[in-house]
Amino acid sequence: MAETQIEWTDATWNPVAGCSIESAGCTNCYAMDMARRLELMGMEKYAGLTRQTGKRTVWNGVIREDKSSLQIPYRWKKPRKIFVNSMSDLFHEKVSEEFIMSVWQVMRGTPRHNYQILTKRPKRMADIVSRMDGNVLPNVWLGASVEDSNVVERIDHLRAAPAAIRFISFEPLVGPVGAVNLNGIHWAIVGGESGRKARPVREEWIDEIYYQCVQASTAFFFKQWGTWGKDNKRRSKKENGREYRGQTWDEMPVGVRTTTAL
Repeated sequence: MAETQIEWTDATWNPVAGCSIESAGCTNCYAMDMARRLELMGMEKYAGLTRQTGKRTVWNGVIREDKSSLQIPYRWKKPRKIFVNSMSDLFHEKVSEEFIMSVWQVMRGTPRHNYQILTKRPKRMADIVSRMDGNVLPNVWLGASVEDSNVVERIDHLRAAPAAIRFISFEPLVGPVGAVNLNGIHWAIVGGESGRKARPVREEWIDEIYYQCVQASTAFFFKQWGTWGKDNKRRSKKENGREYRGQTWDEMPVGVRTTTAL
């Protein structure tokens, strides 16, 4: 994986492949179908990671650590924002601490890049990172996914993780999150779900996050409406666009240098 269409990053890097369902935000995860397609294309890395249930492709819990991919960031000479494990979760319980340390060494050795690590398992992340020597790397951003009010405790676990930058992905936003504590959170990504089975997003859910970001001085990035527009009508992701409150929102954490992909 390299260049990507994900609006908030420049490239993806996948030292781990495979995952398992953790919460409601995983239900329609694009990576499950993508892993299946990559397997059918003959990519051994993604073979045997999913199963079919009815007409759906879902993770089967097999996790694969790809040591050969650890060299990839060294080959990218120009600075990039790199989303780590768009096809998995670095802090999945089946990923060994030894391999996580190897990923950290790569990030330490390539300070020209900014690494964005997003997990649905921030408790394990906080535990492991807290025990690392020299754990806070200025080019490593630690994030947690929060799709509705049922998983807001992830924010507290994220706050416990030593990090130069902490961020939350409120995507896919499938329900209101309510009042949340954004102290120590530097960046928020918000977006609706896309795809054939996408669940609707409500403008008032976005509003409550936006106002709390303003109050906490947390940078606000609106990624997309997704399949459902603010008028609750189903359209393509492109048709619904990225405008919220009459503009696009591409805020980044304060002090982050701009990176340019190759």
